[in-house]
Amino acid sequence: MKQIYSEIIQYRGNHYDFGYKQGEQLKNSLIINNREKQWKVRKPRFSIDQQEAKQVFSMFAPQLWDEFEGLGDALNWPMERVLKEFGGYRTEYVKSGCSIVTGENYLIRNYDYHPKTYEGRYVLFQPSDKGYAMIGPSQRITGRTDGINEEGLALGYNFMHRKKPGDGFICCMIARIVLETCANVGEAVNMLKEIPHRHSFSYIVYDTSGQTYVVEASPRGVEVRQSTVCTNHFEIMKHENRNYLVDSERRQRVIEQHGDQKVDKAYRLLNGTGNGIFSTDYKSWAGTIHTSAYFPHDLKAWMTLGGDQQPTEFDFGLWLKGADIQDQKILGEVDTDIPFVHMDENARWYNKK
Repeated sequence: MKQIYSEIIQYRGNHYDFGYKQGEQLKNSLIINNREKQWKVRKPRFSIDQQEAKQVFSMFAPQLWDEFEGLGDALNWPMERVLKEFGGYRTEYVKSGCSIVTGENYLIRNYDYHPKTYEGRYVLFQPSDKGYAMIGPSQRITGRTDGINEEGLALGYNFMHRKKPGDGFICCMIARIVLETCANVGEAVNMLKEIPHRHSFSYIVYDTSGQTYVVEASPRGVEVRQSTVCTNHFEIMKHENRNYLVDSERRQRVIEQHGDQKVDKAYRLLNGTGNGIFSTDYKSWAGTIHTSAYFPHDLKAWMTLGGDQQPTEFDFGLWLKGADIQDQKILGEVDTDIPFVHMDENARWYNKK
């Protein structure tokens, strides 16, 4: 078993200053050093047009450009490099797993991916210039894997495939934009219909209305349905699905067989390593790294690293009123010896592990 952690990052202020603060924290970090080495053996499968990217961000979340500028100034990077690392527009993605279930006042998700990509950053941000405050784990620094905002809108996403990518935003940046700009599931669904999608994902949104929407999105179209369970296949746009759906369909059946449960049982279903949902397939980019839960009515969040563990609880509503989180890290353990990009010096693509 490998002991891992996520840093708890708290910030109240404008986007530029938040970006600058993050840039200062990232200087000479393992995240930056490992990524520099990763890029030496990886060829980008995308191009970046800075003016086009700025124009697209100005349409959906112009304040994020200020965050990019703050990051660039702190790191002394040109904007092109900031966009390559953190911009979330026209970026390649690889396979992963993930399972999501909603119930009475909760959204729970397993985030399944590869340790060499996991940043170990759990972020609380309350912007003073524009946008809703949010809490959730970061991905590519500026994006979010899942989260909830101050209006009680919760979101998670599940990978479908990366065939025939288009010009658009990747999943974690879409999650950030939705959480920062949308107050409820109606606004979220409309945003997900409008925003350009780089790859094919399902986005699951849930709020205080108790309604759950699964938005099936690809570069070629968007469809919306209601369901309390989502894994890694489309139900409407079946022509977009991968050929191998056995594991995704199996996980969906396991969750559905347990029906609507109280939150404690639902959380243990996803986080328990022997229940058929939690995965240890880290080498195949599909191991469960964290289980998270969000509670719209209470504005609270749970976070667990690894399986069979009690969640760390966060009172986001209290934090919004000015009460800082006293802990500095979330601790956990996973059943792998693969290095994590934020903890280990050798988290490089050419390593066998």
